[in-house]
Amino acid sequence: MTRILTRSELLAVLDPAVCAEALEEGFRVADSSPVEGQRVRTDLPFPGTATALLPGVLPGVPAYTVKVNAKFPGARPALRGVVCLHDGADGALLALLDSATLTAWRTGLAAALGTHLLAAPDPDGEAALGVVGAGAQAEVMVRGLDALRPRGGLVVHDSDPDRAAAFAERHGGRVLGSAAEVAATADVVLLATWSRTPVLSLADTREGQHLTSLGADEPGKRELARDLLTSALLVVDHRELAATAGALATAGLPADAADATLGEILRGDRPGRTPATGRTVYAPVGLPWQDLALAWAAYGRAEREGVGTRVDLLV
Repeated sequence: MTRILTRSELLAVLDPAVCAEALEEGFRVADSSPVEGQRVRTDLPFPGTATALLPGVLPGVPAYTVKVNAKFPGARPALRGVVCLHDGADGALLALLDSATLTAWRTGLAAALGTHLLAAPDPDGEAALGVVGAGAQAEVMVRGLDALRPRGGLVVHDSDPDRAAAFAERHGGRVLGSAAEVAATADVVLLATWSRTPVLSLADTREGQHLTSLGADEPGKRELARDLLTSALLVVDHRELAATAGALATAGLPADAADATLGEILRGDRPGRTPATGRTVYAPVGLPWQDLALAWAAYGRAEREGVGTRVDLLV
């Protein structure tokens, strides 16, 4: 039997604390997986940017995922597709999950974790938070970060003023007119845009600032200029993928331009921010095992609580 989980059903079973814990553990152990992170991508003859096939495995999880996505910038949600959760023993399709919801959660919460680890400590919650691109991923990222650390005020910019205003209202912030204004105001800046030209350069930032860039997740997309990437402590989730399809690739930088991966920092293999660190940047691509980590958690709870629709696809 296959359990189908829609957006609303996923939201009923996804727990932010459980998901964040699963992602943190995943970052610690994913490098020991016998299957490398990989993304199979092809352009489409339709308005979408591309379709992508992403297989996910993770040590300790007796299942695997296959995600099939396509991105349509003019649609809401912009991401359309499914995540298939399969039993690792016999390949049975355990669950079929809405990809847009699962992807937003795993991307946003993983970004919140990376931001928390790399941004300057702020026990009194005085640091201002800035958001550039007020979509679904930024929504989860801000909520996840709020659960990890206190913060000061929030400023937001989006190419859609109404969406920026709604985001600011939900999170108690205010709207600014440009990404540069956000960077000039905020101590921590989160970017999640569709941009194919740099949104911020070194001159727009300052020492001690942290930036998390989610937009450079496929060839051609670019949020941060090369001079900013090379001047900061640069952390990615996967060096080779970042150098072929992420922030490193679009800036013309090799895999070893990244100072560390988030997994290396969590394991203590590489240092993160120190008192002497100036700017920090976290520029993940997004990894297939993250889909599995959250899909497995969602499926387990859905099974226990009877959430979703069960169907037999083999009849």
